[in-house]
Amino acid sequence: MIVLMALDHANDMVALRHSSGEYWGGYFPVYDDPLAFINRFVTHLCAPGFFFLMGVGMLLFAESQREKGWSRWQIVRHFWIRGALLIGLQFIIVNPIWKMSPPSFPDVYIGVLVALGGTMILGSLVLRLEPVYLALLSLALFVGMELTHPGPSQWGQNFDAPLGLIFGYSGGSNELWVNFSILPWLELVIFGMLFGRWLRKDESAAMRCGLVLGIVFLLSFVLLRVADGFGNIRPRMGDDWIAYLNVVKYPPSMTYTLLPMGLNLVLLWLISKAVRRFRGWLEPIAVFGRAPLFAYVVHLLLYLIIGKALTPHGTSVSGVYPYWLLGLVILLPLTWWFGNWKQQRPARSLLRFL
Repeated sequence: MIVLMALDHANDMVALRHSSGEYWGGYFPVYDDPLAFINRFVTHLCAPGFFFLMGVGMLLFAESQREKGWSRWQIVRHFWIRGALLIGLQFIIVNPIWKMSPPSFPDVYIGVLVALGGTMILGSLVLRLEPVYLALLSLALFVGMELTHPGPSQWGQNFDAPLGLIFGYSGGSNELWVNFSILPWLELVIFGMLFGRWLRKDESAAMRCGLVLGIVFLLSFVLLRVADGFGNIRPRMGDDWIAYLNVVKYPPSMTYTLLPMGLNLVLLWLISKAVRRFRGWLEPIAVFGRAPLFAYVVHLLLYLIIGKALTPHGTSVSGVYPYWLLGLVILLPLTWWFGNWKQQRPARSLLRFL
């Protein structure tokens, strides 16, 4: 996930060819170059994967600490502190980095770290729910957010409601802009908690169930996308394959959620099979997963520096790849060092949150 996310941000800061954003109203990106769309499309796996895996990790961490004697309040407090830290990092470190990149930047920006922190705080309150209730709650958010979302014709009419932007729908103004609203992404965190419960019960069965659900998600995506109505938030922008796959991300439409999460679940099953045979080959990628927050913050700064120093006027669509790989080569040893250093900190050290 970190590797693909790095490609997206290299497109932004190095190539200067980032998508304008797949919003629920207003202008929608149209691609004349298939490679430009593919560069964007593959990165759609990242955000749903991050929220889903965070939910899995929260459940597994909570259960392991409960077995060590932690009370429910200690577990909730842990996630509230970590969630607040994520939100703080968005404003203290990440937003200043974004403000140094070429496009104009709003006064207050609500990005992925705010949504991760917000969903972590809210998700901590439902960790003890039984699997059936986690499933129902995730499904209710999945369908309910679509049912209550304004239509594309209302774009711009509700940008004066900060809480609506932060919790329900994306958009805003130069004063406040929201990409990652909290409640539409909470469904994936809760689904991750459900998957975490399955993992604790039977890992092999959980992976098989994930594969089946992944296929169901992909088939459901096809049905909703062909119908081109409910579940898409806004109609397709054309009839070619790019328009078919180019779905609303901000906030995530049902079709957006189904497509990358279906692919993610199938890939998770494949990785679970491949890891026993190719563990050595996969180890470099796993380094990023051991310190994902560090990798996220540092890779933004790396690509900002690379872009300003080496490609101040951008690159071609394909020309970004060497710089993308250069950033990963620099990021890998830094993340490896930080991951090892973090593991040496005391268990209750605040540095373990990073």
